[in-house]
Amino acid sequence: MKNRIIQIVQRLFRILFNRIFKENIEQLIYNQGVINAKLLKMNLNNISKLSEAEFKVFSQWGDDGIIQYLINKLKIETKTFIEFGVENYLESNTRFLLLNDNWTGLIIDGSQSNIDYIQNDTIYWKHDITAVKHFINTGNINDILTQNGFIGDVGILHIDIDGNDYWIWKAIEVINPEIVIMEYNSILGCERALTIPYDPNFVRGNVHFSNLFAGSSLLSLYDLALEKGYEFVGCNSAGNNAYFIRADINKSQIQALDCKGGYIMSKFRESRNSDGSLNYNSFADRQKILKDMQFFNTRTNQIEIF
Repeated sequence: MKNRIIQIVQRLFRILFNRIFKENIEQLIYNQGVINAKLLKMNLNNISKLSEAEFKVFSQWGDDGIIQYLINKLKIETKTFIEFGVENYLESNTRFLLLNDNWTGLIIDGSQSNIDYIQNDTIYWKHDITAVKHFINTGNINDILTQNGFIGDVGILHIDIDGNDYWIWKAIEVINPEIVIMEYNSILGCERALTIPYDPNFVRGNVHFSNLFAGSSLLSLYDLALEKGYEFVGCNSAGNNAYFIRADINKSQIQALDCKGGYIMSKFRESRNSDGSLNYNSFADRQKILKDMQFFNTRTNQIEIF
Protein backbone atom coordinates (compact mmCIF):
# COMPACT_ATOMS: atom_id res chain seq x y z
CA MET A 1 0.00 0.00 0.00
CA LYS A 2 2.82 2.36 0.95
CA ASN A 3 4.62 1.70 -2.34
CA ARG A 4 1.40 2.33 -4.27
CA ILE A 5 0.96 5.73 -2.57
CA ILE A 6 4.56 6.61 -3.35
CA GLN A 7 4.05 5.69 -7.02
CA ILE A 8 0.91 7.85 -7.22
CA VAL A 9 2.68 10.81 -5.61
CA GLN A 10 5.65 10.42 -7.96
CA ARG A 11 3.34 10.26 -10.99
CA LEU A 12 1.46 13.39 -9.91
CA PHE A 13 4.75 15.15 -9.30
CA ARG A 14 5.99 14.26 -12.80
CA ILE A 15 2.74 15.51 -14.36
CA LEU A 16 2.92 18.77 -12.40
CA PHE A 17 6.62 19.24 -13.16
CA ASN A 18 6.14 18.60 -16.88
CA ARG A 19 3.24 21.05 -17.04
CA ILE A 20 5.14 23.79 -15.23
CA PHE A 21 8.27 23.12 -17.30
CA LYS A 22 6.29 23.25 -20.55
CA GLU A 23 4.55 26.50 -19.59
CA ASN A 24 7.80 28.14 -18.53
CA ILE A 25 9.62 27.13 -21.72
CA GLU A 26 6.75 28.40 -23.87
CA GLN A 27 6.75 31.67 -21.93
CA LEU A 28 10.48 32.12 -22.50
CA ILE A 29 10.09 31.43 -26.22
CA TYR A 30 7.16 33.83 -26.40
CA ASN A 31 9.05 36.57 -24.54
CA GLN A 32 11.92 36.36 -27.02
CA GLY A 33 9.40 36.58 -29.83
CA VAL A 34 7.94 39.74 -28.35
CA ILE A 35 11.40 41.31 -28.29
CA ASN A 36 12.03 40.31 -31.90
CA ALA A 37 8.65 41.70 -32.94
CA LYS A 38 9.37 45.06 -31.33
CA LEU A 39 12.81 45.28 -32.94
CA LEU A 40 11.27 44.39 -36.29
CA LYS A 41 8.61 47.06 -35.92
CA MET A 42 11.35 49.65 -35.43
CA ASN A 43 13.05 48.61 -38.68
CA LEU A 44 10.15 48.11 -41.09
CA ASN A 45 11.58 50.45 -43.71
CA ASN A 46 14.98 48.73 -43.75
CA ILE A 47 13.63 45.40 -45.00
CA SER A 48 13.97 44.74 -48.73
CA LYS A 49 12.77 41.11 -48.90
CA LEU A 50 10.66 38.84 -46.74
CA SER A 51 13.53 36.65 -45.57
CA GLU A 52 15.09 39.65 -43.80
CA ALA A 53 12.05 39.80 -41.52
CA GLU A 54 12.10 36.16 -40.51
CA PHE A 55 12.15 34.90 -36.95
CA LYS A 56 10.65 31.80 -35.41
CA VAL A 57 8.52 31.54 -32.30
CA PHE A 58 5.82 28.94 -32.96
CA SER A 59 6.10 28.69 -36.74
CA GLN A 60 8.02 25.79 -38.25
CA TRP A 61 10.29 28.18 -40.10
CA GLY A 62 10.68 31.98 -39.96
CA ASP A 63 7.09 32.84 -40.82
CA ASP A 64 6.29 34.43 -37.46
CA GLY A 65 8.60 37.30 -38.38
CA ILE A 66 7.25 37.64 -41.91
CA ILE A 67 3.69 37.89 -40.61
CA GLN A 68 4.69 40.52 -38.05
CA TYR A 69 6.40 42.50 -40.79
CA LEU A 70 3.39 42.38 -43.12
CA ILE A 71 0.70 43.29 -40.58
CA ASN A 72 2.71 46.27 -39.35
CA LYS A 73 4.05 47.46 -42.71
CA LEU A 74 0.59 47.30 -44.29
CA LYS A 75 -1.27 48.40 -41.14
CA ILE A 76 -3.84 45.62 -41.47
CA GLU A 77 -7.08 46.74 -39.83
CA THR A 78 -9.06 43.49 -40.06
CA LYS A 79 -7.53 41.61 -37.15
CA THR A 80 -8.87 38.16 -37.94
CA PHE A 81 -7.20 35.06 -39.31
CA ILE A 82 -8.08 31.62 -40.62
CA GLU A 83 -5.59 28.75 -40.71
CA PHE A 84 -6.21 25.27 -42.13
CA GLY A 85 -4.31 22.13 -41.19
CA VAL A 86 -2.99 23.18 -37.76
CA GLU A 87 -2.69 19.73 -36.14
CA ASN A 88 -2.53 20.46 -32.36
CA TYR A 89 -1.60 24.12 -32.99
CA LEU A 90 1.61 24.03 -30.96
CA GLU A 91 3.57 24.62 -34.17
CA SER A 92 1.69 27.00 -36.46
CA ASN A 93 2.03 30.30 -38.27
CA THR A 94 -0.76 32.12 -36.42
CA ARG A 95 -0.20 31.12 -32.78
CA PHE A 96 2.23 33.98 -32.14
CA LEU A 97 -0.14 36.35 -33.93
CA LEU A 98 -2.90 35.18 -31.57
CA LEU A 99 -0.81 35.63 -28.42
CA ASN A 100 1.20 38.72 -29.33
CA ASP A 101 -1.36 40.73 -31.28
CA ASN A 102 -4.57 39.31 -29.80
CA TRP A 103 -6.24 38.68 -33.15
CA THR A 104 -9.43 36.66 -33.49
CA GLY A 105 -9.00 33.35 -35.30
CA LEU A 106 -10.59 30.28 -36.81
CA ILE A 107 -8.47 27.15 -37.02
CA ILE A 108 -9.51 23.95 -38.77
CA ASP A 109 -8.09 20.44 -38.62
CA GLY A 110 -9.36 17.05 -39.70
CA SER A 111 -8.45 15.27 -36.45
CA GLN A 112 -10.80 15.31 -33.46
CA SER A 113 -7.92 14.55 -31.07
CA ASN A 114 -6.09 17.64 -32.33
CA ILE A 115 -9.20 19.79 -31.85
CA ASP A 116 -9.68 18.37 -28.34
CA TYR A 117 -6.06 19.23 -27.51
CA ILE A 118 -6.50 22.82 -28.71
CA GLN A 119 -9.74 23.29 -26.82
CA ASN A 120 -8.04 22.11 -23.62
CA ASP A 121 -5.06 24.43 -24.13
CA THR A 122 -5.08 27.59 -21.98
CA ILE A 123 -5.06 29.72 -25.14
CA TYR A 124 -8.64 28.62 -25.75
CA TRP A 125 -10.05 30.60 -22.83
CA LYS A 126 -7.43 33.33 -22.87
CA HIS A 127 -8.01 34.28 -26.52
CA ASP A 128 -10.83 34.60 -29.03
CA ILE A 129 -10.20 31.54 -31.15
CA THR A 130 -12.49 28.90 -32.60
CA ALA A 131 -11.19 25.40 -33.38
CA VAL A 132 -13.37 23.09 -35.46
CA LYS A 133 -12.96 19.60 -36.92
CA HIS A 134 -13.53 19.30 -40.64
CA PHE A 135 -11.92 17.47 -43.52
CA ILE A 136 -12.00 20.37 -45.94
CA ASN A 137 -13.05 20.06 -49.56
CA THR A 138 -14.28 22.44 -52.24
CA GLY A 139 -17.89 21.57 -51.47
CA ASN A 140 -17.88 22.43 -47.76
CA ILE A 141 -15.32 25.19 -47.28
CA ASN A 142 -17.64 28.16 -47.82
CA ASP A 143 -20.27 26.70 -45.51
CA ILE A 144 -17.66 26.07 -42.80
CA LEU A 145 -16.45 29.66 -42.95
CA THR A 146 -19.97 31.08 -42.98
CA GLN A 147 -21.24 28.89 -40.14
CA ASN A 148 -18.36 30.08 -37.94
CA GLY A 149 -19.01 33.75 -38.66
CA PHE A 150 -16.12 34.40 -41.04
CA ILE A 151 -17.38 36.28 -44.08
CA GLY A 152 -16.21 39.38 -45.92
CA ASP A 153 -12.85 40.93 -45.10
CA VAL A 154 -10.34 38.76 -43.20
CA GLY A 155 -6.83 39.83 -42.20
CA ILE A 156 -4.97 36.60 -43.02
CA LEU A 157 -5.90 33.33 -44.69
CA HIS A 158 -3.33 30.56 -44.42
CA ILE A 159 -3.87 27.28 -46.28
CA ASP A 160 -1.54 24.37 -45.57
CA ILE A 161 -3.30 21.05 -46.03
CA ASP A 162 -0.62 19.15 -47.99
CA GLY A 163 -2.89 18.44 -50.90
CA ASN A 164 -5.80 20.31 -52.41
CA ASP A 165 -4.48 23.75 -51.41
CA TYR A 166 -4.91 25.27 -54.89
CA TRP A 167 -8.42 23.90 -55.31
CA ILE A 168 -9.57 25.09 -51.88
CA TRP A 169 -8.36 28.66 -52.43
CA LYS A 170 -9.97 28.66 -55.87
CA ALA A 171 -13.29 27.56 -54.35
CA ILE A 172 -13.39 30.14 -51.54
CA GLU A 173 -15.94 32.87 -52.21
CA VAL A 174 -17.35 34.10 -48.88
CA ILE A 175 -14.22 35.81 -47.54
CA ASN A 176 -11.91 38.45 -48.97
CA PRO A 177 -8.54 38.05 -47.18
CA GLU A 178 -6.08 40.93 -47.16
CA ILE A 179 -3.07 38.60 -46.89
CA VAL A 180 -3.02 35.02 -48.17
CA ILE A 181 -0.29 32.53 -47.23
CA MET A 182 -0.18 29.43 -49.39
CA GLU A 183 2.00 26.38 -49.01
CA TYR A 184 3.57 25.43 -52.34
CA ASN A 185 5.52 22.40 -53.51
CA SER A 186 8.87 23.78 -54.64
CA ILE A 187 9.87 20.40 -56.10
CA LEU A 188 7.52 21.24 -58.97
CA GLY A 189 9.67 24.26 -59.86
CA CYS A 190 8.35 27.61 -61.08
CA GLU A 191 8.10 27.06 -64.83
CA ARG A 192 4.94 24.93 -64.95
CA ALA A 193 1.49 25.60 -63.48
CA LEU A 194 0.89 22.24 -61.82
CA THR A 195 -1.25 20.94 -58.99
CA ILE A 196 -2.46 17.55 -57.91
CA PRO A 197 -5.69 16.54 -59.66
CA TYR A 198 -8.58 17.36 -57.33
CA ASP A 199 -9.59 14.53 -55.03
CA PRO A 200 -11.94 15.41 -52.13
CA ASN A 201 -10.48 12.55 -50.06
CA PHE A 202 -6.82 13.26 -50.80
CA VAL A 203 -4.28 12.30 -48.11
CA ARG A 204 -0.74 12.58 -49.41
CA GLY A 205 0.67 9.66 -47.45
CA ASN A 206 -1.97 7.37 -48.93
CA VAL A 207 -1.34 8.40 -52.54
CA HIS A 208 2.44 8.02 -52.66
CA PHE A 209 4.77 6.72 -49.95
CA SER A 210 7.31 9.51 -50.54
CA ASN A 211 4.94 12.24 -49.19
CA LEU A 212 6.11 14.39 -52.12
CA PHE A 213 3.07 14.09 -54.36
CA ALA A 214 1.06 16.96 -52.90
CA GLY A 215 0.04 20.56 -53.34
CA SER A 216 0.80 22.93 -56.18
CA SER A 217 3.64 24.59 -57.95
CA LEU A 218 4.24 28.27 -57.21
CA LEU A 219 3.17 29.23 -60.73
CA SER A 220 -0.31 27.74 -60.38
CA LEU A 221 -0.82 29.71 -57.15
CA TYR A 222 0.68 32.84 -58.73
CA ASP A 223 -1.83 32.66 -61.59
CA LEU A 224 -4.73 32.10 -59.21
CA ALA A 225 -3.62 35.02 -57.06
CA LEU A 226 -3.65 37.37 -60.06
CA GLU A 227 -7.15 36.17 -60.97
CA LYS A 228 -8.34 36.96 -57.45
CA GLY A 229 -6.70 40.40 -57.34
CA TYR A 230 -3.54 39.66 -55.35
CA GLU A 231 0.12 40.52 -55.77
CA PHE A 232 2.90 38.03 -55.07
CA VAL A 233 5.49 39.49 -52.68
CA GLY A 234 7.77 36.51 -52.02
CA CYS A 235 8.35 33.25 -50.17
CA ASN A 236 9.90 32.27 -46.88
CA SER A 237 13.54 31.20 -47.04
CA ALA A 238 12.60 27.55 -46.38
CA GLY A 239 10.84 27.46 -49.73
CA ASN A 240 7.41 26.20 -48.69
CA ASN A 241 5.18 29.24 -48.04
CA ALA A 242 4.27 31.92 -50.59
CA TYR A 243 2.83 35.31 -49.63
CA PHE A 244 0.16 37.24 -51.52
CA ILE A 245 -1.32 40.64 -50.71
CA ARG A 246 -4.59 42.04 -52.03
CA ALA A 247 -3.62 44.72 -54.52
CA ASP A 248 -5.91 47.38 -53.02
CA ILE A 249 -4.24 46.80 -49.63
CA ASN A 250 -0.64 46.71 -50.83
CA LYS A 251 -0.68 49.86 -52.97
CA SER A 252 3.00 49.24 -53.86
CA GLN A 253 4.11 49.38 -50.21
CA ILE A 254 5.82 46.02 -50.71
CA GLN A 255 7.34 45.26 -54.10
CA ALA A 256 5.36 42.79 -56.18
CA LEU A 257 7.42 40.03 -57.77
CA ASP A 258 7.01 37.78 -60.76
CA CYS A 259 6.88 34.05 -60.10
CA LYS A 260 10.46 33.30 -61.11
CA GLY A 261 11.84 36.28 -59.19
CA GLY A 262 10.23 35.21 -55.92
CA TYR A 263 10.58 31.44 -56.14
CA ILE A 264 12.67 29.74 -53.44
CA MET A 265 13.89 26.18 -53.86
CA SER A 266 13.34 24.10 -50.73
CA LYS A 267 16.27 22.39 -49.06
CA PHE A 268 14.42 20.46 -46.35
CA ARG A 269 14.46 16.72 -47.03
CA GLU A 270 11.16 15.21 -45.98
CA SER A 271 10.92 12.47 -48.63
CA ARG A 272 10.43 8.92 -47.36
CA ASN A 273 11.11 5.34 -48.35
CA SER A 274 8.34 2.81 -48.81
CA ASP A 275 8.76 1.73 -45.17
CA GLY A 276 8.04 5.28 -44.00
CA SER A 277 11.61 6.18 -43.02
CA LEU A 278 13.24 9.43 -44.09
CA ASN A 279 15.72 9.02 -46.95
CA TYR A 280 17.20 12.57 -46.96
CA ASN A 281 17.11 12.84 -50.76
CA SER A 282 18.56 15.87 -52.53
CA PHE A 283 16.31 18.25 -54.45
CA ALA A 284 17.19 16.58 -57.76
CA ASP A 285 16.50 13.11 -56.36
CA ARG A 286 13.18 14.30 -54.94
CA GLN A 287 12.22 15.50 -58.40
CA LYS A 288 13.12 12.09 -59.83
CA ILE A 289 10.71 10.44 -57.40
CA LEU A 290 7.86 12.43 -58.96
CA LYS A 291 8.87 11.50 -62.50
CA ASP A 292 5.94 9.98 -64.37
CA MET A 293 3.41 11.15 -61.75
CA GLN A 294 0.28 12.76 -63.17
CA PHE A 295 -0.42 16.42 -62.38
CA PHE A 296 -3.10 18.83 -63.53
CA ASN A 297 -1.85 21.84 -65.52
CA THR A 298 -3.97 24.82 -64.45
CA ARG A 299 -3.12 26.77 -67.61
CA THR A 300 -3.97 24.08 -70.14
CA ASN A 301 -6.59 22.33 -67.96
CA GLN A 302 -4.99 19.03 -68.94
CA ILE A 303 -3.42 16.16 -67.06
CA GLU A 304 0.30 15.87 -67.82
CA ILE A 305 3.28 13.87 -66.66
CA PHE A 306 5.85 15.55 -64.44
